Amino acid sequence: MNAFKAYKACVPITWSPNLYITLVRGIPGTRRLHRRTLEALCLGKCNRTVLRSNTPSIRGMLQQVKRLVVIETEEMYKARKEKDANQRALRPPLVIRHLPVSASNSS
Repeated sequence: MNAFKAYKACVPITWSPNLYITLVRGIPGTRRLHRRTLEALCLGKCNRTVLRSNTPSIRGMLQQVKRLVVIETEEMYKARKEKDANQRALRPPLVIRHLPVSASNSS
């Protein structure tokens, strides 16, 4: 599940002590107030994630830029990272053994 789809899982963020905030939309073309809010959250590039404590001031900042970011709780973030790690894990190589063709079969 990518970060944008994680937004669809409506978990109440007021219960979580920490919030993982990921910037999923680009900064160009946004309002100056939104750019300054993202700068205050230390989000400079797309797909960057920061950890912030769940305070009313942070939630107010997130309310301003809610269309640009995805907010995840700690459990959602860890589940997403674990799934990504499992997909990127090394797999054993695929070995295909061909039987040698005898000369009598080709004639």
